[in-house]
Amino acid sequence: MSFLFYSSIFHLTFHFAGSITTADGSALVKLGNCTVICGIKAEFSNPPTDAPNKGYIVPNVDLTPLCSSRFRIGPPGEEAQVASQFIADVIENSQIIQKEDLCISSGKMAWVLYCDLICLDYDGNLLDACVCALVAALRNVQLPSVKISEDTGLAEVQLSPKSPLKLLKHPVSTSFAVFDDKYIVVDPTDEEESLATGLLTIVIDEDGKLCTIRKPGGSSLSAERLQECISRAVSRHKEVQALLDEVLLSIKTQ
Repeated sequence: MSFLFYSSIFHLTFHFAGSITTADGSALVKLGNCTVICGIKAEFSNPPTDAPNKGYIVPNVDLTPLCSSRFRIGPPGEEAQVASQFIADVIENSQIIQKEDLCISSGKMAWVLYCDLICLDYDGNLLDACVCALVAALRNVQLPSVKISEDTGLAEVQLSPKSPLKLLKHPVSTSFAVFDDKYIVVDPTDEEESLATGLLTIVIDEDGKLCTIRKPGGSSLSAERLQECISRAVSRHKEVQALLDEVLLSIKTQ
């Protein structure tokens, strides 16, 4: 007989104001003992040749010795590269932003959003914290009005007023540590991840649609257990979304 165990500890904290003063949008997220800060910088670029009416979203996850002694200075390690690709997949699969909204002038100029996610304190559950930080920072982005001058062909920027991004979806990631399909722990710590026989990460949007599932090998998971994990991920989305909305509302009323 299988049993399902959920971690009873769920601490999630958002910080917005002044997280990164030089960024166009930023947020700091603390999930358990894992802390990730996301800074988004918007720059001009030529749109893709195969999609002249679209812009870019470029995520990058940075794991430095600052967050854990297991990481070293130098080129991104395997875990950082896997995390960056995971975030890119979440952005693409969830359609969090229509890239057409980032186009300034078709075939001439578009916004490129560089989303830098830096882990400040590593204690497992990295992907969940990164997705939370990304969504929170995107909701915090303010872009100026830009148009192309017909005379000079150069960009004319009006710094005020600025407009927020239009987010179509708000994906939330939930990770599980699997122990031989018998016990499943939500929000695993670094120690729990190292002891687990398998790991599972599920990304859900507000419509309950599955955006991404990641299971990097390990022990198998029955269909029944997988469905229970998906149901838990749907519940988690409601919890995280409610908290994020509350924090943003409190900022607007200040």
